[in-house]
Amino acid sequence: MSQTRRSFLKAISVASLTAISPKKSHATPKNVLSDDRFGVLVDTTVCIGCRQCEYACKVEHGMEAGNLDDYQDRSVFQTMRRPDHTALTVVNAYKADNPEQQETTVKVQCMHCDHPACVSACIVGAFTKQENGAVIWDESRCIGCRYCMVACPFQVPAFEYHKAIEPKILKCDFCYDRRTSKGKMPACVEICPTEALTFGKRYELIQVAHERIRKQPERYIDHVFGEHEVAGTSWLYLAGQDFLKLDFPDVGTDPAPGATEPIQHAIFKFFVPPVALYALLGGIMWLGKQTREEEE
Repeated sequence: MSQTRRSFLKAISVASLTAISPKKSHATPKNVLSDDRFGVLVDTTVCIGCRQCEYACKVEHGMEAGNLDDYQDRSVFQTMRRPDHTALTVVNAYKADNPEQQETTVKVQCMHCDHPACVSACIVGAFTKQENGAVIWDESRCIGCRYCMVACPFQVPAFEYHKAIEPKILKCDFCYDRRTSKGKMPACVEICPTEALTFGKRYELIQVAHERIRKQPERYIDHVFGEHEVAGTSWLYLAGQDFLKLDFPDVGTDPAPGATEPIQHAIFKFFVPPVALYALLGGIMWLGKQTREEEE
C-alpha cells in the first residue's frame, strides 16, 4: 500500500508541476499609475446636450452612427440611458435645482479609475491600466466571466448578450489605440463644440477645475467628482448641483478593488488551471481515507 501511495503522490506532483510550469505571470495585469497620466475634465455647466460626443465615439470605433443631424433629437433625454453594445458613451439630462435654469446634461462613460476594480477582478489579465491613464480590454485574453461588470462601481462594462459566438465586453477605451496612446485627444473631446470636455494631464485638469470653482463659486458646487472618488479617476466632473442628483454613485474615496484580488492573482499568477487544484485536493482526501482504513 505504501508503494501505491508514493506512486500516487508522484503522479499528482508531476501533473501539478506540468500544469504550473509553462507560463509564469501571464495573467498578472499591467496596472500602471503614472504621475503624467491623461484625463478629461467634463464641465456639465457648459455642456448643451448636443450629443456630438456620442456620434464621434461611434464613428471612431466603427459602430453604427447614423447621421450627425439625428443627434439633435432631444426626446432621447426622456429616458435615462447607460453605455451598452450600441454606444460606449451616452448623454443624459437632469432638471436643474432652479426652475429658471436650463437642464443639466451629463456625459457617461468609463471613468478610467486610477485603481480599476475591473483590472483587479479580471482573473486572466484581460483588463490593464495603461501609463497614459486608459483602462483597456484585451479580447484575446477574455474568457467572458464578466467579473468586470460586477466589480465596476460605475456599472459601465457592457456585454454583447445578443451574440452567441465570441461576444465582447464593451466600454470606453479612451480612444487608446489610435489617439491617446499617441498623445492625441479622444474623438469625443475633439468634436465637442462648447469645450465642455477638456483633455490634458490629470493633475493639470484638477488645477483648472479648482480655479474655475474659485473664480465662479455661484456657478459650481465646491466638488470635483473623480479627484478623490474610488481613490481617483481619469475622468473628472464639474457641476452646478449635487452630483448625487445627477446619478453619480456615492462610491467613497477608497479604491474599489475588493479583498479577493490577492487570492485571485495568486492562483492565476502562475496560470494554475482549476482542474489541477481540484486533482491535488482530491488526492489529499483519498490519502486520508486510505490511512484511516489501514489504522482500522
